Amino acid sequence: MKKVLILMLSLAFAVAACEKVPLTGRKQLILVPPSDMLAMSFTQYKAFLDTSRVVPTSNNDAEMVTRVGNRIRQAVESYMNSNGYSKRLEGFQWEYHLVQSSQVNAWCMPGGKIVVYSGILPYTQNEAGLATVLGHEVSHAIAEHGNERMSEGLIANGLLQAGQVATGIATSARSPQTQALFQQAFGVVGPLAYQYGRGLPHSRNQESEADHLGLIFMSMAGYNPAEAITFWQRMAKASGGKAPAEFFSDHPSDSRRIADLQKLLPEAQKFYASARR
Repeated sequence: MKKVLILMLSLAFAVAACEKVPLTGRKQLILVPPSDMLAMSFTQYKAFLDTSRVVPTSNNDAEMVTRVGNRIRQAVESYMNSNGYSKRLEGFQWEYHLVQSSQVNAWCMPGGKIVVYSGILPYTQNEAGLATVLGHEVSHAIAEHGNERMSEGLIANGLLQAGQVATGIATSARSPQTQALFQQAFGVVGPLAYQYGRGLPHSRNQESEADHLGLIFMSMAGYNPAEAITFWQRMAKASGGKAPAEFFSDHPSDSRRIADLQKLLPEAQKFYASARR
């Protein structure tokens, strides 16, 4: 059992050392072949569109989504191709759709498959606000956050199963009732420990990283990065302070996002100034 655990961890860290997130340079764990992620993404995206109220591309708002999306895409492709990250874009098939829904949300699946819900447009208010959202969502795909979460999930599940086996061995000399109690306790504590000790904090870090990358990409695309701060201020006001405590959330608090973006603004303004020349 120890040899298996050592092998799994060695593999994880070896792979992690070979992958770095663009711009931030953070090392990450990527175990799932990107081609598999793209295949799953394209299938799920088509299935979603087939069962959703997709706004016709001739609609003004839908045209705006495509227009802003293309500017973000061009900025991303220019940066990635010029900085040795072109491999991350292999197999991408960019696509943008506005979906009629009251949800205040948007997302980008691996491979550049983007959906914007109409419910978020009152909060974006303008193209720069929408660029804030699309820059963030596209950054999740560029940084391969989905693959990273799936990869870490595979490792976590393997370690939890190994822990359950080890617990069983450690209690094998005890009564069946005691063994069952230990197994039940590990079955509850193990997943919770991972969720609050690694899962949620790492998810919040990914969201912050997407904020960072998104701010830079929207600036490269010629959108004023200061608009990202006003967008999140509108979102914070709309929430009315009803968001869950950050410790229990997979997203950073609005106040933290705004503070972080304010710190990143001078860096982003340089890219914005270059894009406007």
